[in-house]
Amino acid sequence: MNTSELLGLLARALTEVEGAELTPATRLCRACFDVLGAQGGTVTVAAPPGEQLTITTSGGASAELSSIQELLGDGPGHTAIAEDRIVVTPLRPSAGAGDVFSLFAAGDEHVEDATWYAVPMRVGGVPVGALGLYVVGALARSLEDAQFLADAVGTAVLGELDEDGSSTRAQVHQATGMVSIQLRLSPPDALAVLRAHAFVQGTTLEAVADDVVARRLSLAGDGHEPVQSHTADEA
Repeated sequence: MNTSELLGLLARALTEVEGAELTPATRLCRACFDVLGAQGGTVTVAAPPGEQLTITTSGGASAELSSIQELLGDGPGHTAIAEDRIVVTPLRPSAGAGDVFSLFAAGDEHVEDATWYAVPMRVGGVPVGALGLYVVGALARSLEDAQFLADAVGTAVLGELDEDGSSTRAQVHQATGMVSIQLRLSPPDALAVLRAHAFVQGTTLEAVADDVVARRLSLAGDGHEPVQSHTADEA
């Protein structure tokens, strides 16, 4: 599936995430879980030295598995970041081939055919965290699609944590409002979509916001699929 279609699915999934009290990061991650066919998951960011900080979790088994990784200082998420690769871990050692972490796998005996996917989240080609996916059965999309969404989500989540104040700039606020109306999203969700689109186009949030405000770019498209931006064409 191409990148525009994936971002379109992510935008639509955002409109269906319930819970106005959820943080933008949590809403974006739950939308990503839905697109990929995961029953839950977590998002962690690298925190030196060799540690991880959990930004959001869907709760339940995902929260338990995240706690195990934090306790052990090891696990699929750590490996995904350290080795910059997708780590596939059967939650029952007998479930099939994959990276087996014995203590990690032993923590979810009550679910059959469950697998944990740890996908590195890259910003500028550098792993900065991991998207953890709790999947019963099989992923709904390819590993390549999962990697693309992990990178897009990572960029948006780190942008939310960024303290440089960029999200408060008038241009970004105006663009966020326009996208919110176009896609019928809440402003925080619209800002996450803007950040994800900036990642896809290899440009900055400010440049995408400028294109939206100047009406060179519309993220509505057919079925809410983003269209090519003027900024990307000039790159």
